[in-house]
Amino acid sequence: MLLGALRDVLQPNVFLYNFIGVVVGMFIGTLPGLSATMGVALLTPLTFWLEPTQGLAMLLGVYNSAIWSGGISAILVNTPGTPASIAQTFDGYKMTQQGKVGLALGINTIYSVIGGLFSTFVLIVAAFPIAKFALKFGPPEYFALAIFGLSMMISVSGKEIVKGLIIGLLGLIISTIGLDPMFSVQRFTFGNMNLMQGISFIPIMIGMFGIGEILYQIIEDKKDDRKIMDIKDLGRVVPTAKEFKTTAFPSFISAIISVIIGAIPGTGGDIASIICWQQAKQMSKKPEEFGNGSVEGLAVTSLANNGVIGGTMTTMMTLGIPGDSVTAILIGSLMMYGMQPGPQMFISNSKFVYNIMALLIVANLTILVLGLLTAKGSSYILKVQPKVIWLVVILFCIIGSYALNNSLFDVGVMLISGFIGFLFRRLDIPLGPFILALLLGPIAESNFRRSLALSSGTYSIFITRPISIVLFILALVSLLYIPIKNMLGKKNQSVAG
Repeated sequence: MLLGALRDVLQPNVFLYNFIGVVVGMFIGTLPGLSATMGVALLTPLTFWLEPTQGLAMLLGVYNSAIWSGGISAILVNTPGTPASIAQTFDGYKMTQQGKVGLALGINTIYSVIGGLFSTFVLIVAAFPIAKFALKFGPPEYFALAIFGLSMMISVSGKEIVKGLIIGLLGLIISTIGLDPMFSVQRFTFGNMNLMQGISFIPIMIGMFGIGEILYQIIEDKKDDRKIMDIKDLGRVVPTAKEFKTTAFPSFISAIISVIIGAIPGTGGDIASIICWQQAKQMSKKPEEFGNGSVEGLAVTSLANNGVIGGTMTTMMTLGIPGDSVTAILIGSLMMYGMQPGPQMFISNSKFVYNIMALLIVANLTILVLGLLTAKGSSYILKVQPKVIWLVVILFCIIGSYALNNSLFDVGVMLISGFIGFLFRRLDIPLGPFILALLLGPIAESNFRRSLALSSGTYSIFITRPISIVLFILALVSLLYIPIKNMLGKKNQSVAG
């Protein structure tokens, strides 16, 4: 099946869109201030007119490429292109200062691809068994699973836990707008026909991650004082056999760690890369080189960035829970194509599932070739003026939100969401909890009410089924872990003081 899927996605009419996605993702990831989330959100409505495989080919190309290319600006100007590239500044920029520009860019490309391919292999091996197990889920299990996903509001809130929970509650309230899932009764529509089907998820995402970010950058109006170098002497790009050998074991350990971290909802490449960098430093025979231009340090952080993708895709595809903000948008994209991520997709659309796996492989191989061939010209992308970027992003936001349903109402939703997203940024309110609630709220509500209908209104149905009990326990642990950890940390500080 996978070989057949590879043949399908290598057809010119599919591969072309994957290649376009990789190129677009390269520009988005390299330019600081933009992100993979923004790129996927902007392009999602523009893929509505394509075949599902073609549309997802472009989106997965952007996703993988933007995460990889975020390391380019981290290496060249010490500014991470995406949040996932923060740890690459530790050693990447030091290598540039030492005159090892080509080697740093080559390591970024090669090890990002290794991480992406390894995590895709894990997806291929693990996805179908997990989905088969998840087919045993009924409404009580799906409700418990949704609650477990919602419990990740704590972990994606960072230090602003209270703000995260409040904004998550707002997302839950907005998710109830539209028709009642059981009786099709109108709720909070105020007689507006545009609200009958609820507020569309995609315009909200475009506004928050597109317009919101651009407004924030315009208001901040920080002068771009980055010193962008013209690469004349690139030097060697491919690591030597000795360097490959030195990085082999820490890379293998980092690949495993990053996939596991990626599979946990609410985590991401930034967390994985920092953990893997620290782990590799502890294992290294030359820990003093870490932070001073270490080949090992850059290799494991580059690998970890893309290594989480297979993990996040596994969680998203098998359980229907977004592993990060990008897979949250991909869930909306799949729903737009008429597919609901989850175990049922592996039965009703198994061919499409294999196509997704094949697209991830092709995207990574395309990144490998494109990254090595364009290493010398990478610095020129950084010379694009911010005002040009702002104008292009705003234009894409308007076109994309309108193209979804040919509706000016969606454009209005996008603009309002953009202003709200801007306020969230200024007030340090995390967007993650809002997005989780918006996605998982309807799943939790509909399965909660179906469960009560099955049990004739008896709540014991949620605590008499083993799978749901385990998921509730995991949700409780997720909710309590960080607050308890913070309390213990403060207690230890007071004792030490």
